[in-house]
Amino acid sequence: MTAIARMEWRKLRSVQATWWIRAAFAAGMVGIAILVMGTKHWTSLSPSDRASFDGVNDGFTGMALGQLLLGCLGVLAITTEFSSGLIRATFAAVPDRARVLAAKAGVLAAVTLVAGEILTFAAYWAGQAALKSPAPHATLGQPGVLRAVLLTGAYPALIALIGLGLGAIIRHTAGAICAVVGVVFVLPLLTLPLGTSAQNAVDKFLPEQMAENSLGAVKPVAHSLPAGASFALLCGYAAVALAAGAWLLARRDA
Repeated sequence: MTAIARMEWRKLRSVQATWWIRAAFAAGMVGIAILVMGTKHWTSLSPSDRASFDGVNDGFTGMALGQLLLGCLGVLAITTEFSSGLIRATFAAVPDRARVLAAKAGVLAAVTLVAGEILTFAAYWAGQAALKSPAPHATLGQPGVLRAVLLTGAYPALIALIGLGLGAIIRHTAGAICAVVGVVFVLPLLTLPLGTSAQNAVDKFLPEQMAENSLGAVKPVAHSLPAGASFALLCGYAAVALAAGAWLLARRDA
């Protein structure tokens, strides 16, 4: 397994899009945090807005772009091999296809988790630095702040794993990326006609809403799952996508 993981790490590094995606992720997370938090004018907020103000969660606005970027990275980690035909050589070297996907998932998870945590902490510090007084600033020692930063940093890694699973299922870059976009951005729009109560009941199980209203929220958000439950459910989504991808990889021609 170690040898397979080294092979997958070399392949992931060789994909030029990997470095462009990580650069865009870094610029988006930190840049958008500075932009959003720098435009927060505490004196112009209404009393209700001040009561619901979350100076940590608002700084993670760039995650809207970051989740899409790392979801695409997860797709590219496997679909580029199908498009180039390299996947045949990979499966010839390692006939156990489930093990290949497991190695890809392990390498991808490590890379995206490290990048996600580093950039989430960077976005948190940049956002707090850009936030102007008298708006309340958050510290990592305050209740819920460190948890919000850590879980937000882990979220893009889970989206990347979902993208990897969808890429193994669909085996086509454009189709798998469309599937990631559908899961992250389109599903919340489809709940709009349901009405407020039904929409809230469904949205709390959707990845983007869980990231915004649960994982990265310091103050409780109504109609959302607890942060721990949201994180466990997202892990389950990633596991299901990878399991389906591994099952189909073993039963279809390369």
